[in-house]
Amino acid sequence: MPLLFVADPLESFKTSKDSTFAMMREAARRGHALWACELPQLVWWRGGRVTAIGARRIALTEGEHDWFKVEQTQDLALADTRAVLMRKDPPFDSEYFYATHLLGQAEREGARVFNRPAALRDHPEKLAILEFAQFTGPTLVTRDAAAVRAFHAEHRDIILKPLDGMGGMGIFRVGPDGLNLGSIVETLNDGGRVSLMVQKYLSEIAQGDKRILVIGG
Repeated sequence: MPLLFVADPLESFKTSKDSTFAMMREAARRGHALWACELPQLVWWRGGRVTAIGARRIALTEGEHDWFKVEQTQDLALADTRAVLMRKDPPFDSEYFYATHLLGQAEREGARVFNRPAALRDHPEKLAILEFAQFTGPTLVTRDAAAVRAFHAEHRDIILKPLDGMGGMGIFRVGPDGLNLGSIVETLNDGGRVSLMVQKYLSEIAQGDKRILVIGG
């Protein structure tokens, strides 16, 4: 049975560092049929099942840029797959939120979805640290500019980031001089309408970071 990857456009993948590509490569090595679709292809209608319209069956090639070829295109009910892997990158916007509800319906129809849609809604990437605060550096989540200024006054060297970003998008560092802090906060929190995350800068990041993927427990 096929594995369906719900992901960003395959043409946008950077295979040298994309974890979804790494999953695809290992799945292919184990003999699984690889299928892919994007969020707009997920549909549901009364009396039917959640379906990926025009899903593509792909085979991996050795190319860096032309790293896949399309072998087949067809509508694919999610419940007819071996597993659905939700790998769409943020932003965690309304369409992402709605997609988790479609995937939840697919679960009720018998599909196996990873990660579970309810877990994706309850654990947006950055705010998942709320449950593991003992392992994080000094962190503030707020939309209040005064709270950000107080945090900067205490820690002096800080990082500011949007909650719905990914891949380093929209991240700012403000040092002890506080240069441009006000304008950065105003940009990120949209004049107080949007929450952001602020963290003390940790110099150890210069040594790089590690990401651990836990599959099947």
